[in-house]
Amino acid sequence: MISVQGLTARLGSFTLERVSFTIPAGAYGVVIGPAGAGKTTLLESIAGLVPVREGAVRLGGVDVTRLPPEQRGVGLVYQHGYLFPHLTVRENVAYGTAATTQADEMIDRFGLQLVADRDVRSLSGGERQLVALARTLAREPRVLLLDEPFAALDPRSRAAVRREVRSWYFDRRATVLHVTHDFAEAGLVGDIALLLDKGRLLQHGDPADLFRRPANAYVANFLGAENIYAGTARPIRATEPDWNEAAMGQFAEHPLAFDTGRLTLYALGDAVPGKAHAVIRAEDVMLSTEPLASSVRNQFRGRILEIVPAGALCKVTLDVSGTLIVSAVTTRAVQELGLAPHAEAVASFKATAVHIC
Repeated sequence: MISVQGLTARLGSFTLERVSFTIPAGAYGVVIGPAGAGKTTLLESIAGLVPVREGAVRLGGVDVTRLPPEQRGVGLVYQHGYLFPHLTVRENVAYGTAATTQADEMIDRFGLQLVADRDVRSLSGGERQLVALARTLAREPRVLLLDEPFAALDPRSRAAVRREVRSWYFDRRATVLHVTHDFAEAGLVGDIALLLDKGRLLQHGDPADLFRRPANAYVANFLGAENIYAGTARPIRATEPDWNEAAMGQFAEHPLAFDTGRLTLYALGDAVPGKAHAVIRAEDVMLSTEPLASSVRNQFRGRILEIVPAGALCKVTLDVSGTLIVSAVTTRAVQELGLAPHAEAVASFKATAVHIC
């Protein structure tokens, strides 16, 4: 378990301010946030490398706030590796381990057999990153702190190494806190996500909840939501199937109308009446050439401003009465529907896709 309560720490002119969260024993936490948010400082405070001015750090139920780093049982992997330059790869990996078999296992796990006897100064950046990971995991820490550990790897290698780290994690069930700037990675590996900015914890919880239910417009924008609208929320009475179907599920919210520009969106939420923001992720917006014959309440005809390819998907932007709505659809769907700039299309999305914050 990693428990941080009211943590305040200062490094130079930067301050982490009253950060509190808990990663349960055996859980995998991820920390996301912009550059300069304090992500590395947070890890270093937990590891004991940055002094804690206020608050407490508990690892495995033990208060380690005043313990030196070497007594905390923590493994820390930095983005840049920080290997021992006078040791070979094998000697680096074996450093601090209880048995050579642990080092050999990690050398095999990360495919370092061919470079095991080389000077680490001759390695590429990606190879150095693998050695740093192998060295830390070989010590079998009960708490593992990862500071963007895959940053130096190409996309294909990153996926493979991420699988190996996850495999080690499932085998050992250590408690992990992993800093990443990759939102997709956060969703893939994390049980709990922490969003940090300017030394403050803005939101934490299940990664899916952060992405689907951001605390405010700033968080939504940082997490890449394409459709964020300022407006006014008001409760309404509604009995359409779109509402009833949602109400029967996990939602305990009430129907809302949200006025933005010349549009009125329909949502489910617990927002109080008044000024608010509506957030809709592009992948929740369907496109068609004609209105759908369904219970979907939010259907808007507009004119296509642009179509931007993004791999297998395209981001299609519609102008609907002066309000822009972005949809993420497959390239094939764009072709089959005959979508093109200046053509008309209908954007549709369920009330459950509209998050009011």
